[in-house]
Amino acid sequence: MTVTEPVTANRAAEFLNKLQSKIIVADGAMGTMLYAKGIFINRCFDELNLSSPLLVKEIHQEYVRAGAELLETNTFGSNRLRLASFGFAEKLRAINEAGVRLAREAAGERAFVAGAIGPLGTQIEPLGPMSFAEARTVFREQAEALVEAGVDLLVIETFYELNELREAIYAAREAAGPNMAIIAQVTVNDDGTLRDGTSTETFTRSLNDWPVDVVGVNCSAGPRVVLETIEKMTLLTGKPLSAMPNAGLPATVEGRNIYLCSPEYMAQYARRFLQTGVRVIGGCCGTTPEHIRQICGDVRSLQPVQYRTATVLGGDGKPEVKRLNPIPVAEKSKLGAKLAAGKFVCFVEILPPRGPDSSKEIAGARLCKERGIDCINVPDGPRASARLSAQVTCQLIQQQAGIESVLHFCCRDRNILSIQSELLGAHTVGVRNLICITGDPPRMGTYPDATAVFDVDSIGLTNIVNNLNQGLDIGGNPIGSQTALLIGVGANPGALNLDEELRRFAWKVEAGAEYVVTQPVFDLDLVEQFLKKTSQYGLPIVAGIWPLTSFRNAEFMVNELRVPVPREYMDRMQRADSAEKARAEGISIAQEMAERLRSMVQGAQLSAPFGRYDMAIQVADALGER
Repeated sequence: MTVTEPVTANRAAEFLNKLQSKIIVADGAMGTMLYAKGIFINRCFDELNLSSPLLVKEIHQEYVRAGAELLETNTFGSNRLRLASFGFAEKLRAINEAGVRLAREAAGERAFVAGAIGPLGTQIEPLGPMSFAEARTVFREQAEALVEAGVDLLVIETFYELNELREAIYAAREAAGPNMAIIAQVTVNDDGTLRDGTSTETFTRSLNDWPVDVVGVNCSAGPRVVLETIEKMTLLTGKPLSAMPNAGLPATVEGRNIYLCSPEYMAQYARRFLQTGVRVIGGCCGTTPEHIRQICGDVRSLQPVQYRTATVLGGDGKPEVKRLNPIPVAEKSKLGAKLAAGKFVCFVEILPPRGPDSSKEIAGARLCKERGIDCINVPDGPRASARLSAQVTCQLIQQQAGIESVLHFCCRDRNILSIQSELLGAHTVGVRNLICITGDPPRMGTYPDATAVFDVDSIGLTNIVNNLNQGLDIGGNPIGSQTALLIGVGANPGALNLDEELRRFAWKVEAGAEYVVTQPVFDLDLVEQFLKKTSQYGLPIVAGIWPLTSFRNAEFMVNELRVPVPREYMDRMQRADSAEKARAEGISIAQEMAERLRSMVQGAQLSAPFGRYDMAIQVADALGER
């Protein structure tokens, strides 16, 4: 143990450090994969570490190839009690050691190895015959075997009862010492309680007090239940969170248990987990390497990607990067000049047309110009839909309507080569105002099977634009001149995990953001809170305002887009007894928000729902002199 202990401590520290800056993707189910490869369900899956090591290692390798950065050992049931039921109790140490070795060989330098510890398989006091002390002894025996075999961390998972989980945690900490990283995960009922009725609040507060580093939920009845529980946990603990749900509940098909949640469905929930602030994400029963591959795609889209920067050696042999001084914000565009002067700005959002005819959009832009709107904000493939190029739409609006445009530029459809080419093109044709966004995944749109790129997310995109503004490409190579693109970024004051949103906001500022446009907001108290927490950056904030069109539209905001809408506004929309009255009430609510926001922010971005530009303009009129 004296040989492996320093390595383990270093790897544990590396794991915990990585959690601060990136999301770690864990693997999926081992049992499901063994079952799919023909292993009968009545076998001892843990013993396969000895009798079928190549099969176990092959499954680990499939998860690594899928992108998993954390492999759990095939030791979930490798405690003395569970092994005894198969006649393998005396092989406990050998099974655990082999489990670690096989995972390590598959992981190489690409993934961490986590020793998996599951429940004992019997009840402990006060409901069962086993005492707390006896339970702790059994858990400690397995934990010692895993630690001595050289795991990087321990994962204690699928616990239904709080007393048993407590004994497992303290046994693991006693065996591993203070430096080992430990993840502890419960399994919950549909209402977020444990099997014995323990509430989410109770078990989260306990996990927050106990000596573990990451807390979370695994298994359960699928991703929805896990997400709802995690959302509650975020309010009760400051520890990093993990989520490893089942692929739904199994159905019996031709004598086999089949999990019905597709990889695409799981990946859709993965994005929601990450937006909630989850730092470790993976899968449990029913999940496969394909589920993990899809999850990895969404993870890549929501965290910064770092690239090596090419450098030139100066005369003293030290790296030297030749950067041009960026063009001042006030000189980049009319919008930049107004923002730099501290003037209030007003955008109206116009979606690109679904076909090549942009006459309606051009007419809407002309109307906006006549009514004193500063810019037309053009989304890039909103809700993952196929529309006329946003950049071309911006060009047409500027050329034919005579009003500046703001181009949403998303990462979904472009690799880093295409991103740079299109940004250079936008500058060249005079589209200078940007909002850098990650982009909606294709599965949200009408072509869910379309592939996504996500070489970078919005933070990486901001870095790229900032480089071009200083005359460098993404590799730090001179491009001969420089762009003058005004760098806007998005923000969500109503994010479920505001701390995570603020971290990403700080990264965007560091990357070169020059102004901020928020998602639609209705709860202005959240806006005030967000403004206080970001005031030190001194960036102009443009608040998003969406005039509601119906009560159903308000419900969609709350339940689908997860935008908080105060109960007062929901009630007002529900009382409107006709479509016309509902639209009028939506405008009235938006006007009230606009009047209050006028003194809080430096601009408003007004949506025109379903192409009703007059609704946005009526809201703009409430802003008064601009």
